[in-house]
Amino acid sequence: MGGCDEKLSDITGPTPNLEPTLSSIQSEIFSQQCVRCHSGSGRFLPGILNLTEGNSYASLVGVTSIEKPALQRVVAGDPENSYIIHKLEGRAGIAGARMPFNGTPLTDGQILVIKRWIELGAPNN
Repeated sequence: MGGCDEKLSDITGPTPNLEPTLSSIQSEIFSQQCVRCHSGSGRFLPGILNLTEGNSYASLVGVTSIEKPALQRVVAGDPENSYIIHKLEGRAGIAGARMPFNGTPLTDGQILVIKRWIELGAPNN
């Protein structure tokens, strides 16, 4: 992050209450922006990926990406190798489009909080 006095809440833009916990990420990001497509219904992406409350952890942590089978969606402790971060940042080499599809990209601060949650071991908290 930036200076010593900078708080996560200072950089998360539209989600000032966002914290590096799954419950916070769920309520502030997944439930607000992701579940309209990633609802757990259907046999193919995006629907098969279930980011609804109570289901997102099992759909993300330690789960192989359908689009990039060499990567896991979330590698606990390793945000740089977590495909969710690649998709949220729109990195070169992703399959499909940057997430959220046809929506406003997450701010750098929001992505930073998700990275921090992953760095902390991606606990089911």
